[in-house]
Amino acid sequence: MTLNSQGLFEEKVLEIQHYTDRLFRFRITRPQSFRFRSGEFVMIGLPINGKNLMRAYSVASPSWDESLEFYSIKVQDGPLTSHLQNIKVGDTILMRQKTTGTLVHDALLPGKRLFMISTGTGVAPFASVMRDPETYEKFETVILAHTCRDAAELKYGFDTVEVSKNDPLVGEQAAKQLFHFASTTREKTAQMGRITTLIENGGLFTTMGIAALNPQEDRLMMCGSMAMIKDMKALLEARGFVEGSLADPGSFVIERAFVG
Repeated sequence: MTLNSQGLFEEKVLEIQHYTDRLFRFRITRPQSFRFRSGEFVMIGLPINGKNLMRAYSVASPSWDESLEFYSIKVQDGPLTSHLQNIKVGDTILMRQKTTGTLVHDALLPGKRLFMISTGTGVAPFASVMRDPETYEKFETVILAHTCRDAAELKYGFDTVEVSKNDPLVGEQAAKQLFHFASTTREKTAQMGRITTLIENGGLFTTMGIAALNPQEDRLMMCGSMAMIKDMKALLEARGFVEGSLADPGSFVIERAFVG
């Protein structure tokens, strides 16, 4: 780990896995001084054409992990991801020192069930939250809902749930308390539909054999497409849920860094 003259960490790529032609994950070294709360994001990037190009990325590893994982989309003409998707083990990633974000436990009121609603790469912060002991101390039931267009795009969610259930720190709790619901919107699979539709028509609850949403007991975190977040926010507020923040905890939180 080194801090360069611009106050950015320069970290080495340790591992890369390409899931599809649109999705990949990578792991980098972690500075000893780097601290974050599970669910937060940080600015990372690369030097491109003489300038540091930085974007917000949720940290997909838990706050206690010795390295840092990120999950990324590939955009062929994207200013950053067109370069980032070609990184190799040993390459250098730039990272700012400060993390932030709203997908943290302190922004939610106490509750019994935690729903983590995600689309696409919005599952990344929940890969972190799922491996945090505090998650299982604060909630009796933890549910990851992940929706993508195609089945192959759901694999990262399945992988991280399996890792959580076999984790030496939280595995015992996760095996009993963590549940996973995956759906597709384009490719035909066992569970199909937008998560908003499946909540409105009750399909999510029927399939899982659980009670419908209750603002007194349920808490939600959401990260993903702007359309999903907009629709979920309206759906929840119509049911008596209140958006929370670190300054004023509520019954649901949204990650706004990637919206718009």
